[in-house]
Amino acid sequence: MSVSTHLAGAHGSQEPADERLEVAAGVLALLADRTRLALLQRLGEGEADVTTLTEVSGAARPSVSQHLAKLRLAGLVATRKDGRRVVYSLRHGHLRRLVDEALSVADHQIRALPPHD
Repeated sequence: MSVSTHLAGAHGSQEPADERLEVAAGVLALLADRTRLALLQRLGEGEADVTTLTEVSGAARPSVSQHLAKLRLAGLVATRKDGRRVVYSLRHGHLRRLVDEALSVADHQIRALPPHD
């Protein structure tokens, strides 16, 4: 179920602008998790399997699988089979740019912090 389908069903009929804001808020809520953000950052570099994503994120494999399931159900990542492996990828480049922009904002925030004593 995609974010838009899930949110539209949860909130009844809405004006298109309201629905757009609601869906965008849902996407940003999914990005508001460190592990999911790390997974999406890595997938922005190209396809990866669960083993690779577990190594990159530093999270336990069951946790990574649960996060990937949420991202897949929201329609943010796609899967394909490669033999017995499941390979994940971003559904669209907009998401990669969104993650990159969020990380750029973080860089600016970190640089703006006063130095530690």
